[in-house]
Amino acid sequence: MGEQETLDDRYSVGDVRAFVPARDFACSQRFYEALGWRTVWTDGDGLALMELAGHRFMLQNFYVQQWAQNFMITIVVADAAAWFERISAALAGDQFAGARVAPPAVQDWGATVTYAWDPSGVLLHFTQFETP
Repeated sequence: MGEQETLDDRYSVGDVRAFVPARDFACSQRFYEALGWRTVWTDGDGLALMELAGHRFMLQNFYVQQWAQNFMITIVVADAAAWFERISAALAGDQFAGARVAPPAVQDWGATVTYAWDPSGVLLHFTQFETP
């Protein structure tokens, strides 16, 4: 088990999608759209497929506070400072209660990260890795 097993084509994986909680589904959907995500599909009843630069997650109308406040997503970006500006602009109108953003900071492990919290408390890590 120590070495990674090579899987044949029968086991190919096309995508992995997390289900992201939303306390107020419509508000969370607008929040992600304001940051640049696009709603690709929705069932009209509290489930939406959100996409940004070809990467997707499922936003769901389901909320448990402890779960949401411990849910994190890393988004690897080219410029964490640019994302700070983008998120700050989206939050300027106070239309996303509870959402906030922290200025980019260099982490001990070598990346610059802009932390943002969505309206449900989900923590987003906009992570810029330093090139070696």
